[in-house]
Amino acid sequence: MGDFHIWATIGLIALTIVAYMSNRFSLEAVSIASLASLLALFSLVPLDRPDASLSPEQLLSGFANPALISVLALIIIGQGLFATDAMDRPARMIGKLGGRSGLLSVVITLIAAAILSAFLNNTPVVVIFIPVLTVLAAQRNLDVARSLLPLSYLSILGGMTTLIGSSTNLLVAGVAARQGIEIGMFDITIPGLVLLVAGGVYVLLFVPKMIGRKENTELRERPGAGAQFIGEIRIGPDHPFVGLESRAGLFPELRSLMPRIIERRGVRILPPFEDVVISQGDLIVLAGTRKAFMQALARGSRGSMVGHGDDESEGAERSSGPGPDYQVVEAIVAPGSRHSGRTVRNSGIQTEHNVDVLAVQRRSRMGRFSMGDIRLEPGDNVLLGGGSERLVAIRDNHDLLVMEWSAEPVPQTQKAWLALCIFAGVVLAALSGIASIAISATIGAVLMVATNCLTLTQAKRAFNEQIFLLVGASIAAATALEKTGGAMFLAEAVIAAMDGWSKPFILSGFFLFVAVLTNFLSNNATAVLATPVALSAANLSGIPLEAMVATVIFASNVSFATPMGYQTNLLVMGPGGYSFSDFVRTGVPLVIIVWIAFSLFGPWYYGLWN
Repeated sequence: MGDFHIWATIGLIALTIVAYMSNRFSLEAVSIASLASLLALFSLVPLDRPDASLSPEQLLSGFANPALISVLALIIIGQGLFATDAMDRPARMIGKLGGRSGLLSVVITLIAAAILSAFLNNTPVVVIFIPVLTVLAAQRNLDVARSLLPLSYLSILGGMTTLIGSSTNLLVAGVAARQGIEIGMFDITIPGLVLLVAGGVYVLLFVPKMIGRKENTELRERPGAGAQFIGEIRIGPDHPFVGLESRAGLFPELRSLMPRIIERRGVRILPPFEDVVISQGDLIVLAGTRKAFMQALARGSRGSMVGHGDDESEGAERSSGPGPDYQVVEAIVAPGSRHSGRTVRNSGIQTEHNVDVLAVQRRSRMGRFSMGDIRLEPGDNVLLGGGSERLVAIRDNHDLLVMEWSAEPVPQTQKAWLALCIFAGVVLAALSGIASIAISATIGAVLMVATNCLTLTQAKRAFNEQIFLLVGASIAAATALEKTGGAMFLAEAVIAAMDGWSKPFILSGFFLFVAVLTNFLSNNATAVLATPVALSAANLSGIPLEAMVATVIFASNVSFATPMGYQTNLLVMGPGGYSFSDFVRTGVPLVIIVWIAFSLFGPWYYGLWN
């Protein structure tokens, strides 16, 4: 019966992988079906041997796995960094290193991540650089999906160059130490650098081209995001725009907002603006994208936008920056709307719905006059701001057709420092050993919500059910493979198949076996399983023990071909909008490249060609 469980488990895993790769079924459906099949198999035909047993609780334990909790909590923390624009300035600093080339800026960032991964655990390194690359891609109008997967791959490759670069390295070294084999900090650095260079060239040159544009990525610009709106801002005494000076007829500090008119004490100043300094009391009519107006809101302009500047009491009441629940949404003026023909200022939209009218977009050209004096027409696109409950209440209104896809929270930039402190605390606590990454990340996620860096609704949206089900089902399969003896059966079969081979070919063959296994089991489980087998194989074949230990370290880390193969793959999966096939298509060639590079360099480095 033992052989039946082994082959049944291997068969179910094979079917699951085929289903994942086919893209005919959703990841969630395949994961649930795989888990249900394993539960049914071991319930109907229980595994009950003196040396092993497998209960439903053990199969379901993956959903409480610390690695899974860590990934989900880190995703929520990353959402907190997005919601506060905390990584905007670091991304701009890195962007300047690349000059005008956005692609060069991304490459510099990826190389920096690979280098840092040699000395820090690669998981927090990826957490650090995901928001940086996301903001950098948005600033340079690049596809973020083409950089996040290379980020994961390069961080794994960088982590292979030192003993502390990955928890897998330390785990293998610990198992080897119990056998009297000591692995030093830089004992694997030279072959690790060879693999980093070989794999890194492929990752930087080819992986971005192999990833098509992701229509489902969470971070892609919404439809119409580049369209221009007209809005106005009344400059109050403490407004961040006070004191800005024009240069060459423009105001560079306003970034994507383009002033059309500056009204000052009844006098209109038209562009080009020569030697103009923005002063308290100015009314500025601006053109810009929805994103540009949201950035102005984040900088503290809400209380001074149209509808507030003329009513001092109302302006005082609303002068504070938008809270975490404040969202911006687009709405179309419907045909026959009672707002049609009225000016924005007198339309009643603000008073009736208790929302802010921030800007207006019209397909036909609008003249140079204040936004508040624009007469609304059917088809006009109105940019509204307000609490999420107020915006939801407008859904049933027949005068304004709300485009729900456009709803977006305004970045809480005033809390960027707080989000960065929480993030830094999580990383430092994990690196210093004060708390595990699972504990520190969970506490950090709670603090992000508790301090209003993001709302509970935003945190719930950040929760990725695909990752939750994929990891839970994968751990169940890995547990079944280990408990039934399937993993050891495969290892012994590989060793037997290589009987009589020369030492270089044994080293290469064992690397390939571990590399395949690590993409379906967790890399840590693979390392623990493969290290004793590798030491036994070394004793039988006469290969130096250090060479076989290094083989296990490198091969256990090449988890490129599946999203569940490595924690960093899971971290980028949601933000990048990747499918299972994306990892297979880009990761399998990388596994082969690293395997070939090690097969050529490893035997020479460890003196096996003699």
